[in-house]
Amino acid sequence: MAYPSMGEAHRRITDYLNNFSDAVSYQDVASLAQLFSFSSNSPPLLSVADALNFFQDANRLIKQSEKFSQYGEILAPLFRSLQSYRTGNLVDAYHAFEKFANAFIQEFRNWESAWALEALYVIAYEIRVLAERADRELASNGKSPEKLKGAGSFLMKVFGVLAGKGPKRVGALYVTCQLFKIYFKLGTVHLCRSVIRSIETARIFDFEEFPRRDKVTYMYYTGRLEVFNENFPAADHKLSYALTHCNPLREANIRMILKYLIPVKLSLGILPETSLLEKYNLLEYNNVVQALKRGDLRLLRHALQEHEDQFLRSGVYLVLEKLELQVYQRLVKKIYFIQKQKDPSKAHQLKLEVIVKALKWLEMDMDLDEVECIMTILIYKNLVKGYFAHKSKVVVLSKQDPFPKLNGKPVNS
Repeated sequence: MAYPSMGEAHRRITDYLNNFSDAVSYQDVASLAQLFSFSSNSPPLLSVADALNFFQDANRLIKQSEKFSQYGEILAPLFRSLQSYRTGNLVDAYHAFEKFANAFIQEFRNWESAWALEALYVIAYEIRVLAERADRELASNGKSPEKLKGAGSFLMKVFGVLAGKGPKRVGALYVTCQLFKIYFKLGTVHLCRSVIRSIETARIFDFEEFPRRDKVTYMYYTGRLEVFNENFPAADHKLSYALTHCNPLREANIRMILKYLIPVKLSLGILPETSLLEKYNLLEYNNVVQALKRGDLRLLRHALQEHEDQFLRSGVYLVLEKLELQVYQRLVKKIYFIQKQKDPSKAHQLKLEVIVKALKWLEMDMDLDEVECIMTILIYKNLVKGYFAHKSKVVVLSKQDPFPKLNGKPVNS
């Protein structure tokens, strides 16, 4: 990096201080937010960082002016963080940024209006991103990564500040979404519950008053939580809300939502069009869908094996694995229709040995006992209506609706 002259460095730092003071005085939140956006790596911000690393006496500039000194507890650690960030010392940058953020929150409490919310959003975002990068630095040096956990504690404090009855409460959902990102990253999703409870049960919050962007993100993460809990109707509601209200131009976000919504829909018996999978590059689900359509157990297992790492990372592998019952139902249904064409009078009597033969044709070796067990489960789960004639090893299907549709309801557990 090229360092400026002493005079130029002094000018850049003074300009930054004036910009901060003016943004607060005139409640210019857009200008204020830009001053905190480290991750943007904007040339003006980086030029100030270079000036700070050259001048080395910025604190004197803060203290010698009453205009700046009143914000000294905010500006001094902010400058230290910017210096460390520029030199690539991300752990020190995080420590200083956290001190700055805490000082800013104290000042934010004293402001009656919510004019500075967008600046607070930038701080919430930046502290999470900076914590992730600092943790990577710590891990690479063989130390315990702990900064993201610290960022979560700070954001809980911010949530407490916003969870009041005043106009600042509309910012609570943005901070909640940043917390979700931290908890999912750390694998501590159980910590989401207390925040969700506050948002969904506290009378001070009206969900519809929150910004659309935050509502979509919130529904996406709470929908994912419902997937993990295997509460598929709730997951369907939340993820469908996120999809419906997502900006149609944000294709990457739509893809993220569909990555979880598709397995949920499949669990409810609703199959997506191939064109949808192609449009959003979700072709890993294509053979899963085809397996459900054909009743092809071999194809389903092959699809799960082929994309196992991807499905495990997303947390949907077990959801997809449980689709086997629907595939069995589809296979039995196909056998029933073939038999109905050959001999309508005996269409409702399915011999287990016929199902065994069909599975062998699919290169799935199962004996009569295994097939009987599967058919028992299908009947119990209400995927097949009928009963067993054990002596003759025959499934007698109901003459009315022998293969009930899920119609948007999950398979009975």
